[in-house]
Amino acid sequence: MADYDNIQLLSLVVPFYNEGTALQTFFDRVVPILESVPATRFEIVCVNDGSADDTLARLVDISRRDGRIRVIDLTRNFGKEAALTAGIDEAFGDAVIPIDADLQDPPELIPTLVEKWRQGAEVVLAQRASRASDSFLKRVTATAYYRVHNWLSDLKIPENVGDFRLMDRAVVNALKQLPERHRFMKGLFAWVGFNTVVVQYERAPRCAGESKFSGWRLWNLALEGITSFSTLPLRSWTYVGSFIAMIAFCYGTFIVARTLILGVDVPGYASVLSLLLFFGGIQLIGLGVLGEYIGRIYDESKGRPIYLVKRRYQERRPQGRAVGNGRVIPIAAAAKRH
Repeated sequence: MADYDNIQLLSLVVPFYNEGTALQTFFDRVVPILESVPATRFEIVCVNDGSADDTLARLVDISRRDGRIRVIDLTRNFGKEAALTAGIDEAFGDAVIPIDADLQDPPELIPTLVEKWRQGAEVVLAQRASRASDSFLKRVTATAYYRVHNWLSDLKIPENVGDFRLMDRAVVNALKQLPERHRFMKGLFAWVGFNTVVVQYERAPRCAGESKFSGWRLWNLALEGITSFSTLPLRSWTYVGSFIAMIAFCYGTFIVARTLILGVDVPGYASVLSLLLFFGGIQLIGLGVLGEYIGRIYDESKGRPIYLVKRRYQERRPQGRAVGNGRVIPIAAAAKRH
């Protein structure tokens, strides 16, 4: 835990991808809330994940007017998980809070997260009290995903919890030790553990714009989560193969016995072809599951970085920070706006 006799630094990590329309609303709402948290200073680490609109220009303009806002510009769109990783890597704070720019996760909850942290929690999860704001299909698929993932994996992910949370510097340092390129952040957050408490809230609609996550991207993210934290899909094919082999053996024994005892001819071409197609399909599914894991091994073996930074704006370390120990050296006053 951080030393509470010192002024603490909060780092808000925000990935941005084509959020130009929501950007000003976000800062107008978030900055006063962060300024109201007692005995703290703050920085907002904004990660531009290859936006194609005016997001970067707007971020740079705001950063030049407020030295507490830093901008990390990635070379291209690496995806939200990579952008979130970049922001966490760049954050200097005693506590780090990832949050989305769409304001569906209420920044008004931040003082409560900080209070729980100061009471001894190392991770404070922000959990949705309900999914009433989601469509019926999204509620059903989300519930199904959590159940399937938690059934397949030994690592249990809390339901209705996204990236919005507070993490102590010790947790952040632990996350930075995880080298995998395929990153399912909800799983990584859960994997590192630490003393965790939960705060519930009601999620609001987006403040502007549209969600950048299509159904296909959500599906791929779900597969990422399962293959990152469970090998049961691989092991299950041993049992599937054994079960099918047993059925085939019993059926073959029955056909031979019936032919020898009753003299009944073996069924014709159509049934044999159907069985061949069925077992061929089963084999292809098994190969697909195997290929998913082999592809992950191939990607990891190349050792490419998770992201590349094109440029940093407001790169300097916040005044009064001690390097590497997760604490703030006492200063006479909070850092001035630049």
